Amino acid sequence: MTRCERLDLIPYRLPLNRPWTSARGRFSERCGWLVIAQADGVSGYGDCAPLPAAGTETPAAAADRLREYQTWLPGIDLEESLLELAQPPRGSTPAVDYALDCALSDLASRLAGTSLRRWLEVQAHDSVPVNGVLGPLMETTSDDLLAHSDYRVLKFKIGIAPPAQELQRLRELARELPDGLSLRLDANGAWDLDTTTRTIHTLADLPIEGLEEPLRRPDWSTLARLQTLATFPLALDESLPVLTSTLDPVRLPVRRVILKPAVIGGLHRTLTMARQFQTAGIEVVVTSLVESAAGLWATTQLTAAIASPIPHGLSTADWLLADLGQPPRPRHGKIQLIDSIGSGFIPDEPNPCR
Repeated sequence: MTRCERLDLIPYRLPLNRPWTSARGRFSERCGWLVIAQADGVSGYGDCAPLPAAGTETPAAAADRLREYQTWLPGIDLEESLLELAQPPRGSTPAVDYALDCALSDLASRLAGTSLRRWLEVQAHDSVPVNGVLGPLMETTSDDLLAHSDYRVLKFKIGIAPPAQELQRLRELARELPDGLSLRLDANGAWDLDTTTRTIHTLADLPIEGLEEPLRRPDWSTLARLQTLATFPLALDESLPVLTSTLDPVRLPVRRVILKPAVIGGLHRTLTMARQFQTAGIEVVVTSLVESAAGLWATTQLTAAIASPIPHGLSTADWLLADLGQPPRPRHGKIQLIDSIGSGFIPDEPNPCR
């Protein structure tokens, strides 16, 4: 029996290269805690970076919950703690649950001498396809397209400017799009039904790979009708936790889901959801919350375990001006993982708790 001996919390504040802007708001830094679980001289790492606009708890709620865990988690059996984190959440602190699951799973996989992805799933992949993340559509230039031409899919934030302006700009960029690239659009729930319907019709002749969260007030029947109109997948993201509380995945009205482990509440809960959706024939995309390298490594390892062939939203490291360690970086539209033990995260400071 292995017991967690210590849980350390290291606060951090990481500035972004430029503000992250969407229809749900704007932020220019990521703040949180590096969570470090220790046992038998080995450390496992997690990242708690709450982002209420994306569906997590507030930083204050996260801080209170982390301090509770720091008090009682040491001495608890590691396997018992992980089993608890794999269950449906009892509270409302998903960013904390995610950080603890990452730290304890990283610790367990290091103690087992295997990579985190193979500890989660023996048949995990070694390569994870990712989409390029270009930010708001209206701020994107032709040079941005060329700089990301080694990706298969480029993602834009829309629903920020008036729809007519965004559609005009989208057509301009589509004419300059390098061969083989398609566009993924994320409206973050910006539109009403009429705007969404018109937009779907207008996008029919463009190389659209998917449209995320178009409706301000989504419901099953409306989404089902819209998916019938669209020649590309519609995807649920922010509205997914609400809809799936009583939803059989087979009845999902759209073709794709976006899973954010920090919003769902952990690696194990996300893996369980992903398998349920994949069994039902629903496409699965995993996305980060512009987390530090500690979080991005764990989420990438999870995504390799899920093994969905669709490009995922994990190429966010370059948005950070500073980081806690070297993050996983894509080459030619993929993140290639080696067979090192644990998540792969190594903090810049060898002993950050000291």
